[in-house]
Amino acid sequence: MEDLKLQLDSLIFNEALSVGERLEQVCEVLRSNIAHYDWVGFYFHEPETRTLHLRAFAGEPTDHTQIPFGKGICGQVAESNQNFIVPDVKAQDNYIACSINVKSEIVIPLFKDGVNIGQIDIDSHTIDPFTDADVALLEFVNAKVSEIL
Repeated sequence: MEDLKLQLDSLIFNEALSVGERLEQVCEVLRSNIAHYDWVGFYFHEPETRTLHLRAFAGEPTDHTQIPFGKGICGQVAESNQNFIVPDVKAQDNYIACSINVKSEIVIPLFKDGVNIGQIDIDSHTIDPFTDADVALLEFVNAKVSEIL
């Protein structure tokens, strides 16, 4: 895990790439290095419209490029400012299905100067794979990403 953190840290602060390119590559590195990360994306807030907008992702394309605050797991995190782990998406009432293959999800808010400005969203095709190690890694990623925004 420490090797992965070093790789991500180096990538996030690589000023030869645009911020958008760095975010895309962070998504791909996470997806390709962690077996239960089948889709990884960054959503960012649009406060005026109270919507989230997909800015970077790795995995299957999704129709959910805009999500209203409060809708689905991502929309709930936009309002709660809290980590949200869903071990089994079938057990969630307020869930937006992105793919029939998605079995679980983790969403970690991204803060800049104490304000929730977005989130990292991970979908998995495995039921209940997320642990405290995933939370710690994704909080690390978001803390680093906030430094370049």
